[in-house]
Amino acid sequence: MPTLIENGTLADNIRLCKELNLRFLELNMNFPEYQLHRLEQTDDFYRAAEEAGLYYTIHLDENLNPADFNPLVANAYLETVKRVIDAAKKLLPLRDRYGEESQSLVVSMHMHHGIYITLPDRKVQMYERDFEVYFDSFLKFRALCEEWIGDSDIVVSIENTDGFRAYEKRVAEYLLESPKFGLTWDIGHSRAVGEADVPFIMEHLHQLRHFHIHDGIAKSDQQNGRNHLALGDGEIDLQERLSLADAGNARCVLETKTIAALKKSVEYLKACQNLTG
Repeated sequence: MPTLIENGTLADNIRLCKELNLRFLELNMNFPEYQLHRLEQTDDFYRAAEEAGLYYTIHLDENLNPADFNPLVANAYLETVKRVIDAAKKLLPLRDRYGEESQSLVVSMHMHHGIYITLPDRKVQMYERDFEVYFDSFLKFRALCEEWIGDSDIVVSIENTDGFRAYEKRVAEYLLESPKFGLTWDIGHSRAVGEADVPFIMEHLHQLRHFHIHDGIAKSDQQNGRNHLALGDGEIDLQERLSLADAGNARCVLETKTIAALKKSVEYLKACQNLTG
């Protein structure tokens, strides 16, 4: 399960995770309670998870951007990733005890689109215009992540959001050449943008390590796309997506945004299991 805004503390999230008989909690670093200085108190996180019999994955702050043009900012993001990986190493034994050792411990990240300049006839993405500068940042990022992870069973996993830009796909291709990187498929985000990322993801099925599972509705002329719905409340072929996750031995987060939707999603999965025997 994800960390939920209705749960104000780690203990609240762990209590719900245990109540629903789920196996792990994804710590979302967009929340103040899971910022780096908190996350580095690994003894507290470890003890709380061990008492409940579960483990953690980690979702980096969505603003994290190792390609920021300001080197002071970019270096702060790099330092953040380094220290998150260090914390993940200390939490990794929880995965060994309560998870599947065949599934690497995932640290998910978004690809930051960067800024754009609006001209009278178009928008110019700065990372597209200055692609070499952008790409050089990820040469450094990949090498550093490989060094920081070392021989630990940790993977930095790139998540789709509202459609990979062409320049992001080129960088993602480069990162995925490294065994220390993988893909996170957010199936609700994917649906909300008309499955624009599916061709790229299907080309890299063997590198899928993680799924964010929630239902969604594609954008239409009448409405914007919607996601983070409870399972069964949208139009995604959930059985097909779950089958792909199972075939690839990928971990799944039920990434709803409310407790009610999470509980409904758990009941949906139980019903599916009963139907399939």
